Amino acid sequence: MNTLSASGRLHGLDTLRACAISLVLMSHYAVVVSHQSTFGFLTDMGWMGVDLFFVLSGYLIGNQVISALVNGEGFSLTTFFARRLLRTLPNYYVVLALYFLLPENLAGSATASIWRFLSFTQNMGLHFGETFSHSWSLCVEEQFYLLLPLLAVLIVSAKKPLTLAWVTLFAAIGVGMAVRGYAWWAHGQQAMTDIDYAVRVYYASAARFDELLPGVAIALLQNCHQKRFAQILRRGNLLLTLGIVSSCLMMYLMKTYFDNDSGFNGYLMTFGFSLLAWSFAILTMAALSPTSLLHRCRVPGAERLALWSYAIYLAHKPIFKLLLAPMAHFNIDINAPLGISLIMVLAIAGGWLLFRVVETPFMTLRSTYFPSTKTYLG
Repeated sequence: MNTLSASGRLHGLDTLRACAISLVLMSHYAVVVSHQSTFGFLTDMGWMGVDLFFVLSGYLIGNQVISALVNGEGFSLTTFFARRLLRTLPNYYVVLALYFLLPENLAGSATASIWRFLSFTQNMGLHFGETFSHSWSLCVEEQFYLLLPLLAVLIVSAKKPLTLAWVTLFAAIGVGMAVRGYAWWAHGQQAMTDIDYAVRVYYASAARFDELLPGVAIALLQNCHQKRFAQILRRGNLLLTLGIVSSCLMMYLMKTYFDNDSGFNGYLMTFGFSLLAWSFAILTMAALSPTSLLHRCRVPGAERLALWSYAIYLAHKPIFKLLLAPMAHFNIDINAPLGISLIMVLAIAGGWLLFRVVETPFMTLRSTYFPSTKTYLG
């Protein structure tokens, strides 16, 4: 039996989501506030929190779409898109408005035009350090939310849809790896500039979308190969062990073989992001397994942090920036435990406020007009 909270959420998935947002916070603290490796190894590897979010999103959204299509629940594109828009747009628009209302405080090295932000295309051609740069991952996910259900509906109507689904999924993963490999070979290899890396790999939809697909693979396995899926989940702690070992191995490789001057080598550029995503996918399966410790153990605070994670993700960077002046005014050391704790707590509190004031009313509206029986699937 799945271990659910009173709100119908899975403890294991909440723990992973809480880990993901914590990694992002630690990474961006160094980028925006301290400009040093404040949290050591976790600072350098904190960008992987986004990769974990991608895998989780791939599973959660993929499961919504695939389960409805497979089980004959009357999948509606209109309902799906309405639920997604009510989930993502309100928080996003509020934070976007903040960036444009406070350009002197929040502007980066350049700012995309408003229509790019409204169409979720600002990640195309994005450079490091530009305004609201962390919204790039939302662009990738929104583009994914648009394409996945449309493609799924087409596949279901084809002959041998299950075979076609698996072939399409792995072909798409191959395309993502090929895009990154080509970028490395064609644009400087180990002398690739930060601009080329940002534009052609890190922020590029075609080079990162494949990290959502291991999550979709889990959803496909769960809904279309139920006996095999159940057999796999019986080995929950083995999955947890494999997931931890493989994730740590990928972190080690991507830390050890990345050089600030020359970047990744060709193998890691091509395969590293996908292998990291598959490692996180194994952890996701452990989170779904009733026999694993990750699934069964409730980590204090993880559910709330997971519930607020989207709002925290959007709000934390502008809050970090806005806190710099007051911290300097009151002579609070941003590299000391007190300063770090204050900034982190206020960033989380700001995300909570955004969740309560903006996200919650729209989620209530969504539940009223576009209800879902899978409450823990977002």
